[in-house]
Amino acid sequence: MNTLFDIGPVTPRGFHYYPDFITKEEEEKLLEYIRGFDLQTMKFHQYEAKRKVMGFGRGWSFTEQMLKDGNPIPAEFDFLTERIAAKLSIEKKQVAQVLVTEYPPDSVINWHRDAPPFDIIAGVSLLSDCVFKLRPHDKDKQTRPATISLAVQRRSLYTMQGPAKSEWQHCTAPVKKIRYSLTFRTLKK
Repeated sequence: MNTLFDIGPVTPRGFHYYPDFITKEEEEKLLEYIRGFDLQTMKFHQYEAKRKVMGFGRGWSFTEQMLKDGNPIPAEFDFLTERIAAKLSIEKKQVAQVLVTEYPPDSVINWHRDAPPFDIIAGVSLLSDCVFKLRPHDKDKQTRPATISLAVQRRSLYTMQGPAKSEWQHCTAPVKKIRYSLTFRTLKK
């Protein structure tokens, strides 16, 4: 399968969605591995989010507004990094960050665009589905209906690059049950 799937009448240029990107067995293997992590509460300046995270590779410091080196990306993510790189037609070594996020019930990620140094964003959902929302970043373009809502299924992959990343914001609706997200990011050249 793993082919591009049309998930709505209109999606931003540069946004793609691939259902069933990983198997149930691969999902279980990933969940078993990440459940052993000591995830930390996500902090954004003085704010603590409901979600917990652990990053590998190059990460963005919100307080210092700069990229920082973190722990190396674990080999357990190699198969997925390689598959995503192949789907994006890039080299595996271009993936500079893997971020593991745990969303407990009723948690969200608010409207945002990813930090400026990042280029391509790829996300894999684990354990449960979510509603992913997109809207133009330019407030003048946020006319009714401005928001696109997409059902992102567990084990699926979504990717954002070009206009989808630079000209649009994204967020998630509150999840009904625990969800894990693996986010893979490349850096701008």
